[in-house]
Formats: sequence, C-alpha cells, structure tokens
Amino acid sequence: MSVLLSLLFFLFTAFISSELTSLPGDHRALLSADQGHDVIETDHRLSKALIGDDGRVYACSGRDFFAFEGNGTIAWTVHLNYTCNGNIAPVHGGRGKIYLVAEDRVLKITFPTLGTPGSGAAEVFFGPDPGQGTPGEIVGISVSTLSSSLYMNIKRRGLFAYTMQGQLLWSVGPVLNRFGYRQGCRKSPAECYYSSAPVIDQCEASIYIANTEGELYCLSARNPQFLWIRDFSSLDKVFTITAGNNGHLFVTIPVRALVLALDVSTGNILWQQSVGPLSTSEYAPVADSNGYVSIGSLDGCLYSISPTGTVKKFPKLSPPKSVLLVSPIPDCSGYAVYISQTEMEKKISRTMGEYTYISALRPKSAVFTLLVPATGSIYWSETYSDHVPSSLTESDLHRFLLDERILLAFFAASKTGNPLQCRSKRQKLVSSCSQATSKRLSVYTGDERMIILFLVFETLILIVLAGLVRFCHIFWRKKKLQGEGLGSFLEKRRSLQLTKKAFDRTITELKQKAGEEAVSDKVLQEIGDLVQEREAVQRKLSTTYSLGRDPKPVSGSERLLPLQGSKMKSYSFRDARKESVTTIFHTLSETSSAESSSSGGSERGACFRDKGKAPFEEEEDESSSSGTLEPETTRSTGLTVNLLTLNAGLEPRREEVADPRNNERKNFWLKRRTLSSTN
Repeated sequence: MSVLLSLLFFLFTAFISSELTSLPGDHRALLSADQGHDVIETDHRLSKALIGDDGRVYACSGRDFFAFEGNGTIAWTVHLNYTCNGNIAPVHGGRGKIYLVAEDRVLKITFPTLGTPGSGAAEVFFGPDPGQGTPGEIVGISVSTLSSSLYMNIKRRGLFAYTMQGQLLWSVGPVLNRFGYRQGCRKSPAECYYSSAPVIDQCEASIYIANTEGELYCLSARNPQFLWIRDFSSLDKVFTITAGNNGHLFVTIPVRALVLALDVSTGNILWQQSVGPLSTSEYAPVADSNGYVSIGSLDGCLYSISPTGTVKKFPKLSPPKSVLLVSPIPDCSGYAVYISQTEMEKKISRTMGEYTYISALRPKSAVFTLLVPATGSIYWSETYSDHVPSSLTESDLHRFLLDERILLAFFAASKTGNPLQCRSKRQKLVSSCSQATSKRLSVYTGDERMIILFLVFETLILIVLAGLVRFCHIFWRKKKLQGEGLGSFLEKRRSLQLTKKAFDRTITELKQKAGEEAVSDKVLQEIGDLVQEREAVQRKLSTTYSLGRDPKPVSGSERLLPLQGSKMKSYSFRDARKESVTTIFHTLSETSSAESSSSGGSERGACFRDKGKAPFEEEEDESSSSGTLEPETTRSTGLTVNLLTLNAGLEPRREEVADPRNNERKNFWLKRRTLSSTN
C-alpha cells in the first residue's frame, strides 16, 4: 500500500514539475546579502544544530566542527579527521563534552578551557581504527547525563550502552527470547532491526526505540530488558518519537498526520489527534515545560496539543500559500517556541484517499514567530522577504548555505524578542517531571464484598491450620504414644474422662447425703478415697494424656467439705500444709465446751496431745528408714487420731488444740498417702 501511494505521489509531482517545485523533502531558503552584499554561492551546509545552555549553536560541516555564538560568529572550531553526518545532530554529553557521528564513528569533542584561546580537541569514542572495516551504520545516538551513559543504534546489530569512559555496559537486539517466548519482531525477525535513534526520557530513565516492523520498544536505561512493546504497524511502520518528560510519550505518524500520546509506564494510548499534512517522514514535534506538544503543518498552521488532548491552531487564519516546513524549536525558558512560517509563490494541495499531498513553488518570504502554546501569547514576530537579518549575513554564517532550520536555531540561541527568563536544563526537567502524576495501582479488582469474604475465609483456614499444627506438636511429644497408636491414646483419654465424671457424680451424691444427715467415719473415709482417686485421674489427663487444654490439678485441694449434722458439726482440713489432722472433728455443743473449760479440759487436751505425739514420731522414723507408708496404716492412724480427739472433747479454738509439729507431720503423711494411692 505504501509503495503504491509513493508511486502515485511521484506521478503527481512529475505532472506538475513544469510549474512547481515539490516540497516533501529537501528545501532551502534564499540567502542574499543586505546593503550591497552579493549573494554568495556555496556548497558548505551545516548539519542539524545543537543549542547549548550557554547560548551557543554547535554544528559541523564536512570535516570541521563549529561552535557559533548567538550572533553568528565562530567561537571556536575543531578539525575532524572524518566527515561528519549532517543528518544526525550533535548531543550534549555534560562537563564540556559533545558527541557526534562521523563516518560510522562516534567522536567526542572536548570544549576548550574557559578563557584559554584555541580550539577544542576531538577523539574517537567508538569506531574502528584507520584501515579497518566499519562495524556498521550508526543510525543515531543519545546521552543520558543522569546515568552518565551513551546509547547508540547500529544498523542490523542492535542497541549498545556505553559509559562515558567508553566501557560497554550492555547490548540488546530487537528480538529477545525469555522463557520460550519471543519478544519483538513478531512478523519477520530475520529482516527486523532497530530503525530509529534512541530517545531518552530523563524523568523515567527509560529508552524508546522503533524497529522496521512498526513496533515501539521501551527499555530501562540500566539493563537490556523490554518493559513493554507497542505495535503501530496497523497505522504505519514509519513514525517518530518525542519524549515529553512529563509522564507522556508522543508518537507522530507523518503519513497519516497523527499525533498519539502514550503512558510511559504501560504504553497505553491516552489520546490521538489529527494534524495537518507534514513535510517529511522524519518530522517530529517538540514538547515544552507546560506539557504542550507543538508541530507545524504544510497547511501553514502550528498545532499545539495540551496534556489532555485539546488541540489549538496558530494562527487561526493562515495565509493560503504558507507552509511550516521545519519543526519548532523551544526557547531557553522552555515555555515558548520559535516557528518559521514560509509563504510560497504558489501552492497546490491534493487529497488521495486518506493522504494529502502538497506541492509548492519557490518561497517568497518567511515569518519567524515566538509564541507560548499554552496561552497563545505572541512575544515576537518578524517577516523577512528574500533576505535574512544583516546581523547574521555579516557574521561568519555568510560562508555557509542557510535554510529555515539553521536560521530558526540562531534566533532561538540569540533569544531574539524573548522577554522570558532563561532556565537551565535541570530546571526545565524538574518543572516538566513534576507534571507526571503518580497513579495509584489497585492490586485487587472485582467485587469488594467477595474479596472481604475471601479474606475472612482465608483467615479461618489459617486459624484451623494453626490449631492442627499445635495439636500435632503437643500430641506427638507424648512419650506414651511411642508404643501406642492414635486410636488407643484417644480411647484411653476418653476412658479417663468418663471415669472422672463418674467420680464427680458419686462425690456429689455423697456430699449431699452427708449434708442432710450425720454420717459415719466410714462414709467420710470413702469420700476422701474417692477424692484422691479423682485427683489421680485428673493428673493423668493433664500430663500424660493431655492435649494442651486440660486444667492442671490444684495443689492442696479440698478433701472433705463441711458436713452439717443435727447435733454436731464436722469440719474437713482445707489445706494439708496449714491444718492438722486433729481438727477433722470438733464437738461444738455448748455443754461440752463449758464442761471442758471448767474441768481443766486444756490439761487433758495437752495430755492427749502428748499421748498422740509418740505414735507419730515412731511412724516418722519408720517412714524415714523405709521411705514408704502403706495406705492401710495411714488410714488406721488417721482413724485413731480422730477417735482420740472426740474422746478428749477439745475446744473448738484451733490455736489451743492444734500442735504445729503435729500439723507438719500429718501433712507429710497425707501427702505421701495421696502419692502412694495414685501410683
């Protein structure tokens, strides 16, 4: 399709060549002298120019590199041993360095020391030695001063990254295979290669480059990995790239006169706008610090598009024979642009399908304008008819062939008609980068209610898993399970729990019976035995057969609860370490307490305490020698003590009837009896 359109275009231009000069490609403005100066015919053409922050214009011609002042005089020059490439503009390398392409080599130009007369120095940064074969055609170069790296595209070889000292960092081709998936050049990888100069977004530290198949790549400036790839082959395979340095990347498709804005992080198209027909396939817009992107058209208007996609045209009423042949140039402040509007003797426009072709005869005059796209304010405008300003023709520029592109660069460098304050490159970047709005990325998409339910369900699962882990941790630590299975362990645990419940029911029934009527010593002894057996079962459940949630047995638990009779009260010892066995039963009737107090009951109590002391001492000696005491002996001893206490008729005051030594001994035997019964 593109070949057919090109053929139609050439046929159309050949048809009108007898009257008109076609202007889709090369063009030149007339250079004539003012105030009696003759027109100088020369073949010296300056390359694409670089406007530095110092207000100078840097360009090369043939084998010479020039640094011009804003008024057109030469500040210094460097002789090159190689012919420079006039279609690739020099790039600023920072710290007094400029890089340019000459005969498939990259040359580094060093500025002369400030205040020292003389020329700068040139050296080969990349390229073969004299007599060796060239590595390939260099399509374009760019420099990132923030990362101190130089990037170059060598035709059919790939993209290369170098340090400022000439050390290779990495290289990458247009096709990258990762995990068995091919990235880039999906249609014909054999004939696919990078076709554009690398473009650097200084705010994002990203590199953008296009291939011959109409695909746009986004790479990180630090490593050769593709961040995303966007295919524009459905529109056209030839397009230009402009970094907005504000979160936007602008892609211009000249053959369709389209300008698209892309999101730098994803490559998604934010908006696209149609502009008038463009002069060349290499035509690219410029972005200013306000976020506007401006591009000139052959219809004679400047199209400025806001960050949101709103289009403005300047001027609103364009002369019918005017054209904008060259790209605008931003001024030193970054807010305004210089444009050149050329009026032709005759202009013919033809539309064929989706394409518009314009042919025009010789230029008559040129109007140079400085305006702010964001506001539409015009600060300066001058018209030049068949001549250029005398300040430029009388300078060193008279030695070179000039066109609108060179003149526009010198107007911008000299700040002609510019009332705005100039800013450094760093200040411009800070201003434009601040316009990039950070987007909040949402991790979850969909119904929020379902997400909350899912999180709750996931939390419950984690709790159950944590409980199972704890159960397994406690369960498999039991030494009892080393020779048993899980089933036998759980069956034994269940049996112990049933036994404990049976003991609880029996003890409760006996307590109720003892509370309703007086009971014998045999019943009390039976309750004590049941309490001891229940405690033994409880200890097994809380130790050997525990799952980590069983309560531990309380030390010194109650053996007998208070029993209420019709004529007498019986009290149990609540703590074996605090109370004596002799306080189990006390007769609390008023007559017995009075008789005991009048007949010297305290003496008889003391006597019986002395009588009861000897058997305990003998038992203590026996236990110390043997180390064990049978339950029967302990029980009979306790019964003897209880009978002696009843016969003695001791007073209820605990401090008069209880001997501390007897308390300690009895507590010891009660504890031993409990241990022996559980074993």
